[in-house]
Amino acid sequence: MADMQQTIKKGEIIGFNPVFLPHCQSQHFSPTFWQQNNSVIGSAAGRGTTHFIQSEQHKLVLRHYRRGGLIGKILNDQYLYLGLPSTRAFQEYHLLEKMKGMGLPAPTPVAYRVVKKGLYYQGDLITLKIPNAQDIHHVLQTRSLSEQEWRDIGNTIALFHQQQIYHHDLNIHNIMLDDAGKVWLIDFDKCAEKDGESWKQNNLDRLLRSLNKESNKMANYHFEHKNWSLLIDGYKNH
Repeated sequence: MADMQQTIKKGEIIGFNPVFLPHCQSQHFSPTFWQQNNSVIGSAAGRGTTHFIQSEQHKLVLRHYRRGGLIGKILNDQYLYLGLPSTRAFQEYHLLEKMKGMGLPAPTPVAYRVVKKGLYYQGDLITLKIPNAQDIHHVLQTRSLSEQEWRDIGNTIALFHQQQIYHHDLNIHNIMLDDAGKVWLIDFDKCAEKDGESWKQNNLDRLLRSLNKESNKMANYHFEHKNWSLLIDGYKNH
């Protein structure tokens, strides 16, 4: 993108869009820096902690890349460095940039950082916070979705699939609903453009497993099988 700038120093590579975060530096990827400036407005626990930041002009989301599973216990946040284009931060930033160009409802990328340490690297990503949005997992804990909302979720997933965008972890936590009723997808780590059709059904199956899992864990989770039929109806009739 024409607006993007990049800085490289001492094994640290930062790419950023100065429209959203002018003069982006190492400190902007440090939760401590933002905490010291009383700019942390919230956080979310997952594989690591995601921080929500109020900068001078924008609300931001700061995420440090961490591994899951058994290997995550050994190499918590370290990844083998095979060149900048192969890093998770670089790939997610540029995929988000491409999806914005397609008009898809995904977060706007602000900045990424890759820090090389020997054979390994660590990475961070900053995006714009989606205004007045909540993940649908939390919505379902408090209320039922309307028939149209279920269809809109399916319709939104279809938008991404029609552009051959594969979401590696399509679960109910990574689908957002804003206060205007718009559906968004988030967390595009390890996602990519992907050829073919067969993976699309696997994507939907993963989402259904996620809904069933959460429904089985919580007594008052507002999900029924008929809701899934509405979602699929929205998906197929986009």
